[in-house]
Parts: sequence; structure tokens; C-alpha cells
Amino acid sequence: MMGAYGQSLQQQQVPLQTAPTPLPAATATDPVSRFLQERGVLAQAQGESSKLLDQMRDTASGLVLSAMNFLGVRYTRGGNTVESGFDCSGFTRHIFERSVGLVLPRRADEQAKLSSLVPIKKEELKPGDLVFFNTMRRTFSHVGIYVGEGKFIHAPRTGSAVRVEDMREAYWAKRFTGARRADLAGKADDFGLTR
Repeated sequence: MMGAYGQSLQQQQVPLQTAPTPLPAATATDPVSRFLQERGVLAQAQGESSKLLDQMRDTASGLVLSAMNFLGVRYTRGGNTVESGFDCSGFTRHIFERSVGLVLPRRADEQAKLSSLVPIKKEELKPGDLVFFNTMRRTFSHVGIYVGEGKFIHAPRTGSAVRVEDMREAYWAKRFTGARRADLAGKADDFGLTR
């Protein structure tokens, strides 16, 4: 099972571009930009769209775009495959392993404590960073992947599916417990994502 965005990319055979392409704010032309704009990830303002699109094309952005392929995949507690569905940490683990070759621990709290991930401040977030929340009355009980402009992608809960949400919404803002960044610079050349 693949999310609708992944299916549309397969049908259109769209390769990732290695250089940013400026877009008019209201008329995103390539499928990636159009999708991000429709989902509210890109701001409508020209300057903000270009800035975020530049970020979406760097190394971490390859990871984010990979994650977008799984939008709509159902949530399953303990799930860690497309076929079975994902829970939050199964989703982040799957994306990091498949996109950049980094194998994360299975649980969200273990991912937050991984020594190869560097703690970062909320103000320093970049696309591809892991964001953690207290959703079960314990620190680091939920994890997602930051996509830019205050939004993150995650597998939220039973009865739902992988989706993008705004971290600034009251529910997420008061439950945010930290962020971590993997050193992906060394992986950039492997995926042809450096500029």
C-alpha cells in the first residue's frame, strides 16, 4: 500500500531535482510543489514559498519527500511496514532507514536518547529533524518528522493515517518535548542531493 502522493509520483515519473526551482506563489507547477502547496506546507507568499522550496530540495528534504510518499498509510500500533501500517516510531524508523540508511531504535523514547542524534532547539528546526511530543503522560512518547513552516508528518493514532499537522496548534505546542537532528551531510552525496 502506498499513499496517494506516492502513487501520483509513480504515475508521473517525476525525478527529484538537484537545484531549487523558483515557483510563482499561487501556481506551483511541478507535482512536488503543487502537493506541498495543497497540503499547506508551502506558504502562499512568493518569498516564503521559494525559501521553503529551497529547503525541501536539500539532503534532509529527500527524507521529507520520501516521507510524503506514505501520506494516507493507516496507523497500526506496533506497525513498521507499509503493508501492516505504521505507528509513530515505526514510521520514522522506516523513513530514516530507507531514505538515508540510518537505523533508528524501535521506540520513540529510544530514538530521542540515541547518541548519534543531536538535540536541537525548536527555533533551529530544519526539514528532516525528528520532533518529539508528550502524548501519553511521558516525555518522548510520540515522534514525527519536521517538514518546514512549523509543520510535521507523523502517524498519529488508531483510526487515523500518516498526515501532516501544524506543531503550532495548541494540542501539539503544549506537548512538544524536544527535537533531534541526524548528521545527514555525509549521506548527501550518496543520494545526489547536494547542490
